[in-house]
Amino acid sequence: MNISQNCKIKTLGAEFGWNYNDRSRRLDIAFGAKLDGEMGWLAWGLNPQGPHMVGTRALIGIKHKNDSLEFHQYNITDATRLGCQLLPIDDLGLDIRNFSFFYLEAIHYYMIKATVFLPLGYNSSRTNIVWQIGYAVADKEPKMHPTSLKNFDCAETIDLNSNQTITYKAHSRRNLRMAHGILNVMGWGIFLPVGVIIARYFRNFPKYWGLWYVFHTTCQIAAYILGSAGWVLGLWLGKQSKYYCYRTHGIFGIVIFTFTTIQMFALRLKPKRTDPYRDYWNMYHHFLGYALLTLISINIFKGIAILKPEDTWKWTYIGVLGFLGTTALAFEVYTWTKFVLERKSQNQKGGKNPPTDQNASKSKTAQPQGSAGTGTSVQPPTNLNL
Repeated sequence: MNISQNCKIKTLGAEFGWNYNDRSRRLDIAFGAKLDGEMGWLAWGLNPQGPHMVGTRALIGIKHKNDSLEFHQYNITDATRLGCQLLPIDDLGLDIRNFSFFYLEAIHYYMIKATVFLPLGYNSSRTNIVWQIGYAVADKEPKMHPTSLKNFDCAETIDLNSNQTITYKAHSRRNLRMAHGILNVMGWGIFLPVGVIIARYFRNFPKYWGLWYVFHTTCQIAAYILGSAGWVLGLWLGKQSKYYCYRTHGIFGIVIFTFTTIQMFALRLKPKRTDPYRDYWNMYHHFLGYALLTLISINIFKGIAILKPEDTWKWTYIGVLGFLGTTALAFEVYTWTKFVLERKSQNQKGGKNPPTDQNASKSKTAQPQGSAGTGTSVQPPTNLNL
């Protein structure tokens, strides 16, 4: 077999080489990858319908626990995707010759080799190649492969004559997934909690900052814009994933977007300070905000588990969470310490110089409302009215 064209496949560390004669429509292929487990299977196939699993005419080599090898032809259908038994068939609708499966000890690869004569219905300039690796076998039946995104990206369309990859959707999808993750981490995972910290600790007590509301709303708006963009991108990716989905991750994303949208209405619809139900609105607004922060963190970790990027991404986000949590904890300790000390100091002053009824009345009238940072009236550090 003369293999003159070679293409390193982008996922699962597999290699695919071929030689094609357009006159005879003869395709010689060699496909190999490592099978590190005690059992497993290696699959390569053609799909006349498109670069996806369902509809693939597959050549599959199987490795058993005793290191024995066997190989068969399989037709991958919708029933296979739904979990029905996948068994060998004799006729794939392809003229397949010299099919073999063996171990190449020099490079520790298991190899599939075969000669395929393409029917006229197969376009040699747009040939859909599908490959896969799995690690569970029951006799002649290859069981379900791992459900990582890398396993779902094992398809491409190539031109057998010019050795060019025409479409490799996994490459563009991988970039879009990364953009989806970055937008959501920056928006929901960083800007949103920073805005909460500003509102919690710089509005009034323990430290008043005149620009707190500007920075709070800026962070929240930036979080909403970035997070919404990431959410829309996630919806598009979910729609493109015809044969697999991550339901929990998607539901959490919809819940987060829905309730952050409701939170954003606070910019225009929050009740006035004099409204009798303002305190109830505050409780709802704060409880929902903290619940969203918890759900956002959980869903970001779910997204990282789905993408399976380098560990740097996971530990970077853990570091960001740790920094934000440590900052909030430090402010919380400072807030309560200042509150206790000021309350104690105020009580001591009141015990030494008890005011007369007239002076007490004047003092009460002169106290600024809600000005906990002035020292004239110390409020407990729970006033988060936004």
